[in-house]
Amino acid sequence: MKKLIAFIYGVICYLIFFASFLWMILFLGGFEVYAPTAVNEGVSGSLAESILINLGLIALFGVQHTVMARKSFKEWWTKFVPQPLERSTYVLFSAIALILILWFWQPLPETVWHVDTVWVSLVLQWGFWLGWLVLFLSTWMIDHFNLFGLKQVWNYMRGIEQHSPQFMEPGFYKYVRHPLMLGFLIAFWSIPHMTVGHFIFSGGMTLYILIGVFYEEKAMVQRFGNKYKDYRDRVPKFFPRLKVRKKESQQEEHM
Repeated sequence: MKKLIAFIYGVICYLIFFASFLWMILFLGGFEVYAPTAVNEGVSGSLAESILINLGLIALFGVQHTVMARKSFKEWWTKFVPQPLERSTYVLFSAIALILILWFWQPLPETVWHVDTVWVSLVLQWGFWLGWLVLFLSTWMIDHFNLFGLKQVWNYMRGIEQHSPQFMEPGFYKYVRHPLMLGFLIAFWSIPHMTVGHFIFSGGMTLYILIGVFYEEKAMVQRFGNKYKDYRDRVPKFFPRLKVRKKESQQEEHM
């Protein structure tokens, strides 16, 4: 019964996070009809107050994500939370932090840029959805269910030992080290009509991504050593290299 309850807990945590993530997509896409809030909708206070609240919400999200992902915190945390539930609990707290952003976000609808050219606007609109697609596919390439804690509670319920993920370079990871974060960046900035509020959201989250990736890479080097160092040297962080093959042409000189 204890193992079944643990599995149900993991599923609930996953569903809450999935719902909050879907809400974020609708929130940023301006689909207020289908979501409780949207980035440019609602009533806000003064400019200074709204900026401080929004930055505080992003900082709270960043601190939660960064601290709870650290090995030292996990070692302390698992004294109170069973090991099989650690990842699900992290996912739950991440969902709560995200929900706080989406619910208490202060809209600042002043325009930063507005793209009038039709084809450019369409490219940005499609880029928004492309970013989420890249992100979603990236989670499956590195084991979606393990990433969100479902595999841990499933194995715990079945009495199967949970092994640590091995170093791999699947799919997108052959071309960039952080395709999941690249998906976020594409989605955050592919906006035909960028408002001040949306700019703060995108800018704040981008800063968190840069900080989070810095600490993640330090942890990966500690865990995988030279194997990850070699990977880091070969594969760019966010944007794939364009390999241009130079063909040498031989020219004959006629005297």
